[in-house]
Amino acid sequence: MEAKSTVSNKTRNNWILDAGLFLGAIIASISGIYFLIFPDGGYMGGRNPYYGIKIIFDRAGWEWIHTWLSLGMVVIALIHIVLHWKWILSTTKRVVRDIFTSRKSNMNAKGWQNVLVDGLVALSFLICAISGVYFIFAGESRGGLAADPMFLFSRTIWEVIHTWSSVLFISGGIVHFAIHWGWVTKVTRKVFRSSSSKSNQTVLEQVVFEN
Repeated sequence: MEAKSTVSNKTRNNWILDAGLFLGAIIASISGIYFLIFPDGGYMGGRNPYYGIKIIFDRAGWEWIHTWLSLGMVVIALIHIVLHWKWILSTTKRVVRDIFTSRKSNMNAKGWQNVLVDGLVALSFLICAISGVYFIFAGESRGGLAADPMFLFSRTIWEVIHTWSSVLFISGGIVHFAIHWGWVTKVTRKVFRSSSSKSNQTVLEQVVFEN
């Protein structure tokens, strides 16, 4: 019975990475929604009636949260890729072989579903991250007062790319989460149960030692 409640280090590490990405995505999404509703620029009493509005944090606070959480997600995603690099390579080779050869695919419908969803999440996250890096260096438009650096595209095009890649990433993440809901709930229960057991064991050992 005890063996069923334990979690391997590999599974625990995957859970920690996924939990970090999940929490980071939620907060980054909330801050992104703030920027969509309250754009920058304008002046108090002018064409931007929401200038300087404060919802929990001011605009600078939301920018700090959005930027650093997003960078944290990039780091976690890179670690995730490194840990699953062999699986990524083998799956990519299998998909390419199945698509470009007449050989019958040995991947079932569920496997293709996972590949498509994971591919959408990975591609949209990559585009979102690249466009996010652009805004780190380009800065805000300040209502059109700041010069547009015009790197490959205009600032407006980069905003569209960043916004819709974020929407695709969130949508793909929700579908991915739903597909693996059974794994998520099962491992989450085991992780907390294991942590609780270790905590109780530590307390018991301390009591025995003191006595």
